[in-house]
Amino acid sequence: MDSGLLMPAPVCLIENSNGQFRVNQEALKVLTTITQPVVVVAIVGLYRTGKSYLMNKLARQKTGFSLGSTVQSHTKGIWMWCVPHPKKPNHTLILLDTEGLGDVEKGDNKNDTWIFALAVLLSSTFVYNSMGTINQQAMDQLHYVTELTDKIKTKSSPSTEQMNDSMEFASLFPDFVWTVRDFTLQLEIDGQPVTSNQYLENALKLKKGTGEEARICIRKFFLNRKCFIFVPPAHTNKLKQLEELHDDELDVDFVENTKNFCDYIFNDAKAKTLPGGGTINGPRLGKLVLNYVEAITSGDIPCVENAVLALAQLENSAAVQRSLTLYEEMMRQKVHFPTETLQELLDAHVICKSEATKSFIKDSFKDVNQEFQTTLEIQLEAKLDDFHKHNERESLDRCTALLQDLFSPLEEAVKQNTFSKPGGYGMFLQKKQELINKYHQHPKKGIQADKTLEEYLKSKETVADAINQADKMLTAKEEEMKGEKYTKEALT
Repeated sequence: MDSGLLMPAPVCLIENSNGQFRVNQEALKVLTTITQPVVVVAIVGLYRTGKSYLMNKLARQKTGFSLGSTVQSHTKGIWMWCVPHPKKPNHTLILLDTEGLGDVEKGDNKNDTWIFALAVLLSSTFVYNSMGTINQQAMDQLHYVTELTDKIKTKSSPSTEQMNDSMEFASLFPDFVWTVRDFTLQLEIDGQPVTSNQYLENALKLKKGTGEEARICIRKFFLNRKCFIFVPPAHTNKLKQLEELHDDELDVDFVENTKNFCDYIFNDAKAKTLPGGGTINGPRLGKLVLNYVEAITSGDIPCVENAVLALAQLENSAAVQRSLTLYEEMMRQKVHFPTETLQELLDAHVICKSEATKSFIKDSFKDVNQEFQTTLEIQLEAKLDDFHKHNERESLDRCTALLQDLFSPLEEAVKQNTFSKPGGYGMFLQKKQELINKYHQHPKKGIQADKTLEEYLKSKETVADAINQADKMLTAKEEEMKGEKYTKEALT
């Protein structure tokens, strides 16, 4: 995939207009072109915290996702940018930038939790971006994570135990990265220097306060966690033109912080997979987007199991059709109709069926109880029946044409009364046998050769009988005339 040609800039994937989500069809068209596995990185956080800057860096571009330079939130809905993965060959990196959470201008922030939930559902690496430090206020602002169990279902009809099973959610959730911007404190705990990851884990220790539930949820749901600390990028006056600044105009530590973050994403962010395995590519991601957004807009709760089953239904149905097409193409290449024997057709069927089944198994996933594979086998037998009928028709047509070509002179001779004479029936039979021998010697007549000849000869039995009767009558007449002539000669 060539980002310069296919996606020179981000496009809106999920529009959020007046509190209503809508999937952008143009974005879906882009996803359908991506057949490679995808690494999906989504970023969320409060508005005006610099999320878009980091995403542009991941795209290795200075501009793209809108940064803005005022207190107003620029990004609305979820925007997408698909670029070639810089480190993983034959992979595509999909970046999802989300609208800022907690924007006071929206008035009603009920969609914030849905934005948060969609980012979790669609990504393989989930980045939460915040400002300052990871303190009590930061935990309070991350209350969205505590609502995930109310916004996401893992099973279509889960038991109470399953609903509360944190491992069920943890197995579905992406890796978690917390980026802390404009960090100005010393990175230490109790006077001892620590890494950014140790800083995060210490902040997630249970403490009394309103953020306790958020800490519990992060620890239970996001088993693979990472933290990156960013110092302020530059002097406040220059921040308005942050995307225009060169690295030598930025704080050296900020440049290093950004590089470390990007390197981690490029090297360690995993490809998006389905629960239980199965690689996700662009088309599959697009179907998941449609399923989740449809559930939200209909007032339902996105269900991972339902989404995967719906995806499996579409994918496996398509895999069946592709395998049937492959079978038909191979049969037409291998079989030269009409075949001389039925076994020749059956032997080709066995080979082509095997290849079609292998193709289905390679393309399908989550074929519960081999439902779709069974459907394929039934349809392959039906296709064989169609080919068998086609084979018979081809043989019948060829044999009929051959008989017409061989026997038309004989039929014309009959019309001209060529055999209407004593001994004509014997001549007729001799000529017919010569033509039958020629018919048998002719190659590639197919499996209907004997039957077609038999039916043709049967259809001409009345003609043969008429010639035979005429021959008998004429022969008798001739014998009678000979007798009369002999008698007359004897009397003279």
